[in-house]
Amino acid sequence: MSAAKADDTGGDGGTNSENSTENMQSCKVVIIGAGMAGLAAANHLLKNNVRDFVILEGRNRAGGRIIAIKIDNRKMELGANWIHGILGNPIYELASANGLVDIIQENKPHNVVATLPDGRRVPFNILQEIYDAYFWFFRRCEEYFLCKYLPPDGIESVGEHIRLEISIYLEQFPEHERHIRNLIFNYLLNRETCISGCNSMDEIDLMEIGSYTELPGGNIVLPGGYSSILGPLTKDIPESQLLKGHAVECVRWRVGLEGTSTVDSGLGQDLLNKPEDNSDGLLGECKSGSTSLAASPSRRWRPKVEVVCQNGKKFYADHVICTVPLGVLKENGKTMFDPPLPEYKMDSINRLCFGVVDKIYLEYERPFLNPNLTEVLLLWDPIDPKEPVSERWFKKIYSFTKVSETLLLGWISGDEAKYMETLPFDQVSEKCTEILRQFLNDPFIPKPKRCINTTWWSQPFTKGSYTAVGVGASQVDITNISHPLYMHPTSSKPAVLFAGEHCHPSFYSTVHGAYLSGREAAQILCVPDTPPEVVLDVEGTADLSSWVQGISLN
Repeated sequence: MSAAKADDTGGDGGTNSENSTENMQSCKVVIIGAGMAGLAAANHLLKNNVRDFVILEGRNRAGGRIIAIKIDNRKMELGANWIHGILGNPIYELASANGLVDIIQENKPHNVVATLPDGRRVPFNILQEIYDAYFWFFRRCEEYFLCKYLPPDGIESVGEHIRLEISIYLEQFPEHERHIRNLIFNYLLNRETCISGCNSMDEIDLMEIGSYTELPGGNIVLPGGYSSILGPLTKDIPESQLLKGHAVECVRWRVGLEGTSTVDSGLGQDLLNKPEDNSDGLLGECKSGSTSLAASPSRRWRPKVEVVCQNGKKFYADHVICTVPLGVLKENGKTMFDPPLPEYKMDSINRLCFGVVDKIYLEYERPFLNPNLTEVLLLWDPIDPKEPVSERWFKKIYSFTKVSETLLLGWISGDEAKYMETLPFDQVSEKCTEILRQFLNDPFIPKPKRCINTTWWSQPFTKGSYTAVGVGASQVDITNISHPLYMHPTSSKPAVLFAGEHCHPSFYSTVHGAYLSGREAAQILCVPDTPPEVVLDVEGTADLSSWVQGISLN
């Protein structure tokens, strides 16, 4: 059996001597990260005729959490899977404009079988009944954000509220009928952890779950895979400006100002204090109280943001758009910025959840499931958190979906996903085969010829999958993280801006949220500091009074 890794860490991008000219570069804007937010920011700058920028990407590829691999002419999406919604979704609009969406969406029937660990199957009418009940339980959770009324005492999380609803709902049934319904509810809660991006729904704040805005139109699958969206986003960016293998180590955003690091070399200081060039209309005047950076009346100087890469290269820019994921900010936020990020920003970073959601692909030599079947639901007993994760990790796999007749896809989240990432591929494959044989009550189900699972937690440039609003957090925390940093209180433009799905208060956890936040950050830099002066020149008028007298009120 062969195995494949889910991601890559990129190269070192080459190294140079500490203070060589090849080791330093100056530009208007540095974009950190070539994921959706970074690519959106770059494209918006290009549309506004701002071309003096570079994108620094730690990996050896662009796309961030959008990635596909091709094995035996089969494309497997390891990251983003669906376009969530049509109306008002810029990703759908981009895909449609570039011919990536089928004009006619074929609604294939979704036939599922819900099975118990002993192989018994749950009648469809019971499954439908619990689905409907759960739908309304979840909608009631969302209403707390919309209506602002208070939940029952002691209930703070979505998981607690839904379990309360479940306990009340099950009281109407005899004892022997409750167990199977409870297993279906447990399956739905496990599935919800993968949708929300968390370890348990007990982590998700009840009052804030409704802050996420769902766009109408359902989930759309691109025929060429989600990763095909990267084509239109990268085609106009010059290769020389998309620097791969350039992992950022430190962003010094007040270089040369009091109490921060300074550049030692004369070359670095020249780059640091480059004369201001407003030829593209991007930059406004940056005032500083530091005498070392004072400008003469005829020539203004502006301090630069210094971005230091792990490969030793340094970039000096007027502005930095930081699009690293929330997981990276949690891991490196205290050391990545000099001076450190404000305390309010770090507090918000720590309060928000950044869950781990992984995929497991199983590829077979031949089909073995019923051709009409599309998904096998696994109705596990609720997980006992006291049980060692090594003995329970697989119970978080809530289903296997048929991608094709010979390819199955399973999902897993939270602590169990983190543990799975430490296991050899063959061990994951064997456990999945054991599960399928157990739940389908068929000892002859074949072993897959290939198992591929993602490792988003282990990836140093993600450290997880996507954002959720944890208990005690709120939309305010997302706003705090997205709030830009100014080099000086009187600066007209920010020194550091933040973008990514974790920076959108309504579309967090989505690709379109990342896209919109990247575009918004770039737009801040494209807006002129002062609006252009509008002069009305009315022929035959010498002063205001004569002009007013000449107005016709017809």
